[in-house]
Amino acid sequence: MDINYNNLSLEQLKEINKKSAAAIADFETRRKKEAIQKAIEIAKAAGFASLEDMLAAQPAKQKAEPKYRHLENPELTWSGRGRKPGWIIEALDAGKSLDEFAI
Repeated sequence: MDINYNNLSLEQLKEINKKSAAAIADFETRRKKEAIQKAIEIAKAAGFASLEDMLAAQPAKQKAEPKYRHLENPELTWSGRGRKPGWIIEALDAGKSLDEFAI
């Protein structure tokens, strides 16, 4: 579809913009409904009564127990997983050993 936008008036351009925005929103809504329907079908095929039941059945993510504690502020802890917190980085840069913070 080739439209010479240069030959259209501002009113015509705004109308095209308005209609295309509505069409895009409509398209996205349909796609979301289709995706939700597919997810519901998958949940039912897996033996769940609903999509919500399937999502609720996910095991809760367990929080890792802390392995390290700040020497001066015991509320600051780190499990040893993921990025090192700033206080650990600072201490290591200052020459301290990670073992000094072990719980």
